[in-house]
Amino acid sequence: MSGKLQNVTFIALVLFLSSTIPVFSQNKVDLSNSLNAGKLKTQGDTTWKKIEFGANLNQGSFSSNWTGGGVNSIALGLFFNALSEKKKGKNSWRNDFQSQYGIVRNKGQQSRKNVDRIFFDTKYNRELTSKWSLFANINFLSQFGSGYEYSSDPDSADVKKKVSGILSPAYLTEAIGIEYRPVPYFFIDFAPGALRQTIVVDKDLYVNTPDQKNYGVPIGKRVRTEAALIQMVANFDKDIAKSVNLKFRYLLFSSFKHPLNIDNRLDAMLTAKVNKFVNVNLGAIVVYDEDQSDKIQFAQALSIGFLYSF
Repeated sequence: MSGKLQNVTFIALVLFLSSTIPVFSQNKVDLSNSLNAGKLKTQGDTTWKKIEFGANLNQGSFSSNWTGGGVNSIALGLFFNALSEKKKGKNSWRNDFQSQYGIVRNKGQQSRKNVDRIFFDTKYNRELTSKWSLFANINFLSQFGSGYEYSSDPDSADVKKKVSGILSPAYLTEAIGIEYRPVPYFFIDFAPGALRQTIVVDKDLYVNTPDQKNYGVPIGKRVRTEAALIQMVANFDKDIAKSVNLKFRYLLFSSFKHPLNIDNRLDAMLTAKVNKFVNVNLGAIVVYDEDQSDKIQFAQALSIGFLYSF
């Protein structure tokens, strides 16, 4: 699949997700729904905070004479999220922190991570109209631990290759632009001229990419800076049914140097609350970035576990 066709596929997917917004906006947004969606909409000054943390545990075991086949395994995942929004007059400030880490261990193998993400976004807005505002923000994305590629042989130090680590890579982005927020739970940011630093602190890391660079950073270097022709971020967070929340964030980044090599990333999470403390999560990450791979990358996870929020 060509790079242009993959970019079109990404944009079509985001447009499909965004097409639900007019349907939702026809519904009356009352105070309780706004709180559940992570937004508090009033005419005056507001302050809103949400903190949630949880754990997911999955386990499977088979007797030695189990004829259907299978491998004993155990998986543990942890997450912590925090969101705060403050509005005073025409000025507002939004801070969003998200983190996930999970490991899985199959019988006869070493532990391997199956999810790893650190995300932080801080943004200041200056209101122009009820739906448009100017903004300035800083965004950070990385991971907690090392990641490896494994061969088909049993795990050992000789058959696994380190391909990532803490701050290897990490992405730091500074942007100034204009925001469109038609409803409290959805906004789109447009930022021409945004700056993005790709950071790889581990100089011994060697990732086999088409340009023989570590996530776009030249071998032996630690930082690569790009200026955006345009950066677009679409963010959605709402309860789409009783006790069911959909959250997604789409990023498009086109650089001045390579405007047709568009980076795309979609993070989506569907959460259904079974009761006050038990929830089911279906998450997906879709990435197309030629500095990482010339093909679309996809990760998906389904889990049930403990959730507490306040």
